[in-house]
Amino acid sequence: MHSLNRRTFILQSAAAGAGLGLLNFQPLSAKPAEGKRVGIIGLDTSHSIAFTKVLNAAQPDPVFEGYKVTAAYPYGSKDIESSAKRIPGYIEEVKKLGVEIVDSIKDLLSKTDVILLETNDGRLHLPQALEVFKSGKKMFIDKPVAASLSDTLAIYEASKKYKVPIFSASSLRYIKGIEAIDKAKVLGADTFSPAVFEKTHPDFYWYGVHGVETLYTVMGKGCKSVTRVHTPDTDIVVGIWEDGRTGTFRGTRTGKHDYGGTVFTQDGNKVLGPYGGYEPLLKDIIKYFQTGEVPVTPEETIEIFAFMEAADESKRQGGKNVLLETVLAKARKK
Repeated sequence: MHSLNRRTFILQSAAAGAGLGLLNFQPLSAKPAEGKRVGIIGLDTSHSIAFTKVLNAAQPDPVFEGYKVTAAYPYGSKDIESSAKRIPGYIEEVKKLGVEIVDSIKDLLSKTDVILLETNDGRLHLPQALEVFKSGKKMFIDKPVAASLSDTLAIYEASKKYKVPIFSASSLRYIKGIEAIDKAKVLGADTFSPAVFEKTHPDFYWYGVHGVETLYTVMGKGCKSVTRVHTPDTDIVVGIWEDGRTGTFRGTRTGKHDYGGTVFTQDGNKVLGPYGGYEPLLKDIIKYFQTGEVPVTPEETIEIFAFMEAADESKRQGGKNVLLETVLAKARKK
């Protein structure tokens, strides 16, 4: 009898423990609260997987406010091989995380409340973003905003037209060390990141944007002109700000890929790095979904892309100094 009672106790305890485990596990089929269904456009980038894993975790961090990726439209680049070849595998990964795959952006918009435009191919961003704007849904656009400065301007004009505030940012805006910088005391900065090229995009739009965004995060907008030194392995871009400060970006294509920089301040030099992952950016995205307030202004993002376009123009002119206003005026005419 004693043995039977002990066995019964063990079985009951195991069942109770299993029940507690279920209470602590959020099943993939769990529905998010009203207004918190996230849709993804583009499964050709690792960012889509990273964001989904965080939001659809069994026990998501409360800071993400219960938002959950519920559906995804996978395309996405169709002719940039390094991106397009990821799509079949990424489809299977997000399906395991409870995400429904849909056949069109229209279908995606009918099943979701907010949008992560993650397509790696910036050439597709303007037409894809226009579909979202017309729905009135909030949208984060991952880097690059677009594959041309004229498309970048058109996206922000559409944001105004449809009265849907948007923002775009690289996760390197949140590099470690940046939170300790008093931007009012910044005298200048040097930043660096990989700057591998993709023939379908302006030189720095594809990857150099990471280091340029870090530069702007500490310097703020106000760059007047840039000069670029180019070699096959390295680029150095020197920006002159309207207040006389200088900021430089070094883009690398050899050696170990790394991100960081030095910020020169009134209180001494501060070192940036290492990379802090995707979650700090995702926190700001969720805050934007909740409030409609953007953490990065359209003016700053437009200037970042004008800086990179001016750097390309400097390269075309053999390293001459190029005014940002010149490339902006040209893009506005397109």
